[in-house]
Formats: sequence, structure tokens, C-alpha cells
Amino acid sequence: QVQLMDSGGGLVQPGGSLKLSCKATRNIFSFVAMGWYRQAPGKERELVANWRSGGSPNYVDSVKGRFTLSRDRSQNTMYLQMNSLKLEDTAVYYCNAVSRPCIECREMDSWGEGTLVTVSS
Repeated sequence: QVQLMDSGGGLVQPGGSLKLSCKATRNIFSFVAMGWYRQAPGKERELVANWRSGGSPNYVDSVKGRFTLSRDRSQNTMYLQMNSLKLEDTAVYYCNAVSRPCIECREMDSWGEGTLVTVSS
């Protein structure tokens, strides 16, 4: 059973930086995909950044050039470095991982509890 523990959110001023962490209970490179979603109040959850096996990281247009995904295999941890934060980045950020136990199995989603990022003057 996969468990994800996300952390690193907080209150920052516009232009500030935060680094989110997501620690998994197993080898993160075993996942079909892994990344971050966010959900602002009253809005749908949206994909912020992710990678899929064999591919390069993907970023939503609004964060390109400001957010960066990274991974530490030995720590089973994925990071999201967020720079030049804007008011519109305020949301609960959720770590996500997609796994597939076998080729014939359905893909399964795992989620962190969410960590709140608040950008405010």
C-alpha cells in the first residue's frame, strides 16, 4: 500500500520561495507517474507539475520558469521548488503518484494529505 507524505507549505510574500516535499513509502521510480496538484478555494484541482516514466517533467503554463521538480531516489522523495510565488499560487498542494502493480492491472492513484501554500502581502 503506497503512502505519500507531503509537506513544506507555509505563508510567504509575493516573490518569495517555498520547497515542497513528498516522501513515498517505496521507490519513487517504480511509479508510472508522480507529481503535484493544487486546489484553490472554490476551484477544481489542477495539475501543476509531474513526470511520467520515460518522460521529462511537465509543467502547467502558469508555473513554467518558476517551479521545478526534482527527485531523490535514495530518500524516496520528490520536491517542488517554487520561486517567484504569486498571489494566484495560493492553494492546497497535493502530492500524487500513479502506480500499476502489474501490466494487466489498472492504474491506481495515491495522494498526500495536502500542504497549504499561502501567498499574501
